Amino acid sequence: MTTTHQFPEDRVHYTWDKDPQPVLTINSGDQVEFSTREVADDQFNKDSVTEDIARLDWARVYPLAGPVEIRDAEPGDTLEIEIVKLVPGSWGWMSILPGLGLLPEEFPEAYLRTFDLSDGQFIHFNDNIKVPITPFLGTMGVGPQNAEGQAIMPPGTFGGNMDTRHLTVGTKLYLPVQVAGAMFSCGDAHAAQGDGEVCVSAVECPMQASLKFRLIKGKTIPAPQFQTAGALTPKVDHKGFYGTTGVGPDLMEAARDAIRAMVEHISENYEMDPKDAYLLSSACVDLKISEIVDAGQYIVSALLPLAVFTEE
Repeated sequence: MTTTHQFPEDRVHYTWDKDPQPVLTINSGDQVEFSTREVADDQFNKDSVTEDIARLDWARVYPLAGPVEIRDAEPGDTLEIEIVKLVPGSWGWMSILPGLGLLPEEFPEAYLRTFDLSDGQFIHFNDNIKVPITPFLGTMGVGPQNAEGQAIMPPGTFGGNMDTRHLTVGTKLYLPVQVAGAMFSCGDAHAAQGDGEVCVSAVECPMQASLKFRLIKGKTIPAPQFQTAGALTPKVDHKGFYGTTGVGPDLMEAARDAIRAMVEHISENYEMDPKDAYLLSSACVDLKISEIVDAGQYIVSALLPLAVFTEE
């Protein structure tokens, strides 16, 4: 029989550490209800402005709910996390943070926008652009082996800050257990994001999440794996996509070239400031490796879903 637990809202941590004390201990098959904070730990609110970025206390960024201990979990096992329910809060934010993102030289100045999510269906980017709300947790991870004050931001084989947009309701995530008890934590919720999160923020928001855990004894995987419940982008597949590409011997540079071209395309064709075009790219444009085998010249595509535009 499944037991449902409520994770306490006031218990968070900001780094990965070895031998943490669990906040909650559960059995395989149990479900946990989480209420996660937005990634800035309530340092922003729906009325925040760009100037508030300068006052950000980075030591409080990435508050994670956890850890949750799963009884009998040990290294060499696999933890299955079934994503049962995700409900975003009433507001969210996006930003350009100096020195971060895929195009830091083109966008060196801070920029912050907030969004009303109370519609429940769409993020109203402007009068003519509606991005479907497709919530997921940007960070889900088990305790990494030998971690000591390890930053949350980079992901690893243990999961963590994966920012994988397809980890939404109905998906099952599989993580390789690296420490006794698994020590699962989550947070960094997003209301929407394109593959790549290119400006370094998605639509960041608080989230109510229900996750069900199953321990698979003796099964070892090298890194996170997942299975979705259906199509990858069902809310935008009913219309076409516009693609830009980057071509060259370096995948990162090809990705940058594809996004540069996409920002220019959106700015010119939809009369949008480049900063907002960059944010929109992070919210809904998907980066794809289109080709990687032709004599060292790679192609990365950036795909813009035309369904987000209310007018042709």
